[in-house]
Amino acid sequence: MSSESRSRIMARVRGASAGSKGVDIERELASFGTAPTAPLLHENLAVAFMARLLKNQATVALAADRTAAVKAVGQYLYEHHRSHRLVASNAPQLAAMPWRDGGVLPRFGELEPGEPVALGYGRWGVAETGAVVTLTGKQNPAPNSFLPEQHVLLLDAGNIIPDLDALWKELSPELEQGTRPRGINCIAGPSSTADVEATLVYGAHGPRGLHIVVMGDIPEDSLQEAQRLAGA
Repeated sequence: MSSESRSRIMARVRGASAGSKGVDIERELASFGTAPTAPLLHENLAVAFMARLLKNQATVALAADRTAAVKAVGQYLYEHHRSHRLVASNAPQLAAMPWRDGGVLPRFGELEPGEPVALGYGRWGVAETGAVVTLTGKQNPAPNSFLPEQHVLLLDAGNIIPDLDALWKELSPELEQGTRPRGINCIAGPSSTADVEATLVYGAHGPRGLHIVVMGDIPEDSLQEAQRLAGA
């Protein structure tokens, strides 16, 4: 858009709003109401969340406890890279994991060139979209989410929420504190684009793979039901 066209549009906006009172504008905005949330794929939040993730071409594993989660990460590492090394964010939840039990060798810090796998901790999972929400800061460097070939996230099952409206309620305390995050990331699948010849390509602008390990008391058949819903 040219600067001349932009100026004409903004002039029309200013002209249309000239003389309008703030209370009238608020009333007009309120009259639009709120958009309905997308229907969940299943009444069980964990199943709905995992099904949406699978539809988004992410992969999912279940882990009953921290030891099982470490083993799930180790298995994923070996299957994809024949290695047990990765870079992990500085989240205290990750530092407390029993990594030796799974033979995983994490380096804590920011991703460096040549490191293919990064591990992070998801604060919430959104069943509506399948997104895992991470907060960027010293404990979770932004490059760890966007630059590795494979991105692995641990998520507590108890932190799965229904929709984006619920997410904003969860975020409110974080945003009011003096140590608010530098960024909020909603990661719902691996990086993908269809910019070139309308051909879907993964990993063009970020991680080629996204793997979520859901920790908690979730029946194994929940993942099977999610796979059925996703057609996986």
